[in-house]
Amino acid sequence: MADIEFKSKKALGFFQLVMINVIAVDSIRTLPFSAAYGFSLVFFYILAALLFFIPTALVAAELGTGWPTTGGVYVWVREAFGKKWSLVVIWLNWIYNVVWYPTIIALIAGTAAYFFDPALSDNKLYMGGSVVVLFWLATWLNLYGMKISGIISAIGAIIGTILPMVLISALGFVWWKGGNPLAISVTADSFFPSMTNGNNLAFLTNVLFGLMGLEMAATHAADMKNPQRDYPKSLLVSVLIILATIVFASLAIALVVPANQLNLATGAMQAFSLFLHSLNMGWAIPLVAGFIILGGISGMGAWIIGPTKGLMVASQDGSLPKILQKKNKHGVPVNILLIQGVIVTLLSLAFIIFPTVNSSFWILSAVAAQLALLVYVFLFLAAIKLHHSRPEVKRSFKVPGKKWGMWICSGAGLLSSIGVIGLGFIPPSQIDLGNIFSYEMWLIGGMILLCSVPFFIFKWKKRAS
Repeated sequence: MADIEFKSKKALGFFQLVMINVIAVDSIRTLPFSAAYGFSLVFFYILAALLFFIPTALVAAELGTGWPTTGGVYVWVREAFGKKWSLVVIWLNWIYNVVWYPTIIALIAGTAAYFFDPALSDNKLYMGGSVVVLFWLATWLNLYGMKISGIISAIGAIIGTILPMVLISALGFVWWKGGNPLAISVTADSFFPSMTNGNNLAFLTNVLFGLMGLEMAATHAADMKNPQRDYPKSLLVSVLIILATIVFASLAIALVVPANQLNLATGAMQAFSLFLHSLNMGWAIPLVAGFIILGGISGMGAWIIGPTKGLMVASQDGSLPKILQKKNKHGVPVNILLIQGVIVTLLSLAFIIFPTVNSSFWILSAVAAQLALLVYVFLFLAAIKLHHSRPEVKRSFKVPGKKWGMWICSGAGLLSSIGVIGLGFIPPSQIDLGNIFSYEMWLIGGMILLCSVPFFIFKWKKRAS
């Protein structure tokens, strides 16, 4: 395909790009995972920022301004390694979102329980049933072309994600300054992680998962007047805001909810409930729950069709069966949405099969995070390949440091992604996972099954042609 040089009619402002970055990354869903680390979560996030978060943004900005076409990582990997591997990547990019859907719906359902009975957030039947009903409802609405606009999504993200994160951080600070009992130790020694319980390093998969998203926003670097000068500045401010909101919100949860009592789906609401009751403001709990539900619905509404566009591009590119191109009269890829619904229904059985809501929430989160990290492995490999094989392609932003800069950024991101994928297979000791052998078989078997599908598709397409 011919290279397309992107020219924006209206330059993107510094503040606008910062907000795009923040909204793309910040999420309440992953806060309980990092809260499980206590005060050492600060250490882990600093490390993750240096080895993964910042390298992702820099590398994706170079790729996004060199190949600013619809398809993103699919196009980048295709240009670097060909259609076979781009098919693998776009499949992984779609399927990890499908596995992620039950977790965001579980957050919505668990938070909604605070309107009538918070104990339901630990009820397996309630959580599993809610995932099925809510996802099919969202699918039905999207089949009629009813999708949340960009403005409503942004408002929902700010009110339902950023505002609760800032609020819980402030409540945590008030709790700490008020001399209330703390569930963790906040000392210089506790800043560094203890290796006595290495099993909980598995939570790092979701720490990195909570920092994903800048590769999408980074493509907007081409819209800036002087991206080589202004993009790094916007990146620095974005990283500081994102890390501050995630770290302080996670710490607030860790301050009041002991790790062994932490609900991975509703950890934020557990902390809000304790904070607000201590201030005699229990009446505000449903209000906060409403904000978080709005944020969850906004995120789900924005993503339920979003990842299907990548499959549409791959199908139109000849890498996937034409049946996936089918749209209804509203222009919605109906077959892909129905396939999503069936897969999510099957995945919801995890809430019934595994011993607790925490264990099912964890395994779905772990599989989603590991599949997502595989996408990033391809992203960093493609960046290195294209930096050397396609130097003639004009990029309005380049990773500082030329070849060494690209190798350092991509190398750090690549090694951290592979390392954390491996850690994800270690069962965390804080979660009742039942039989460990069965858990590992579910996790490893699920990864192998989901990763093998695109190879079968490619082989079938090759035989058909």
